[in-house]
Amino acid sequence: MRSSSISGVAVRASRTVFLSMLMLLSGCTASGVQAIDPSAGITTASIVRPDANVGQKPAIAPVEERASMRAERAAAQEQKLLALLNQPVTPRAEKALMRLAVHKPKFSDAKPVNFGKTQPDDYAVHGVDVSRWQGDIDWVTLRKQGANFAWIKATDGTDHLDSKFMDNWRGAAAAGIPRGAYHFFYLCSVAEVQADWFIANVPKEKGALPPVLDVEWNAHSKTCNERPDQATVLAKMQVFLDKLEKHYGQQPVIYTAPDFYDANLRGKLTNYTFWLRSVAAHPATVYPGRVFSFWQYSGTGTAEGVDHKIDLNVFNGTKESWARWLKQRVR
Repeated sequence: MRSSSISGVAVRASRTVFLSMLMLLSGCTASGVQAIDPSAGITTASIVRPDANVGQKPAIAPVEERASMRAERAAAQEQKLLALLNQPVTPRAEKALMRLAVHKPKFSDAKPVNFGKTQPDDYAVHGVDVSRWQGDIDWVTLRKQGANFAWIKATDGTDHLDSKFMDNWRGAAAAGIPRGAYHFFYLCSVAEVQADWFIANVPKEKGALPPVLDVEWNAHSKTCNERPDQATVLAKMQVFLDKLEKHYGQQPVIYTAPDFYDANLRGKLTNYTFWLRSVAAHPATVYPGRVFSFWQYSGTGTAEGVDHKIDLNVFNGTKESWARWLKQRVR
């Protein structure tokens, strides 16, 4: 990551169903490469207009009519999704949830890495993280490319808002992609003020993934590149984490990189979900013994729908455990 990183009935119905999908899709964590078993395609029926002549190609419906049909399908799908969400987590319910599509990844990598025995393609659920550096994103296309989740840059420090945050936040939701927001932490700024800044800019929405605290050494900053001692780092992080959890009702996820982890987080905050950057080797090698749920394996990914390089990630688990993670962690 970098520190500087729809009008009418149809629209409202589309937003509703997509947010309902997001509710479907929240934690298990896994140790190393093994997922802890902690449970996704929407099929759209072909619609033939009643007045279409037999043997002739149906006329294209006007924009308003097509929008109305989409709204009706969306409303019906929403009721189906809500019914599934209200079921207890049983094997039968999990199978129903599994029919909601998890798209296979079609990403490429400008600088692919051989991770050895366990490769990113061995994981079932792939996703992305984005910021303003990716420019305009075609989220529908990106979803079809295999973006089953998205972490979106929102804020850093106490006064910076990513210029593409709201576009990405709305676009991902409209495409049916479960998404959460992340904050790049400034160790030289007051943690509580940073939390307030994030809360002021990131909507508290039903269906969102948990918020993310991105903690790294900020070596490229001209104003905030200090490296406090471990006790100070952990104390500041805890203030931020606690305030976000209280506001959003979700325990935040922690994203970090190897050097910061080694200095501050090894053996610490074990009750939190971790998202680990590891672009040269598998996390089991780089973060031995650390339980993790997400692995960022590339910062040089390419995909249709995005003009610039994109960060690629996987969920450390199966399709079943992904559906279960979403059910547990999304509010």
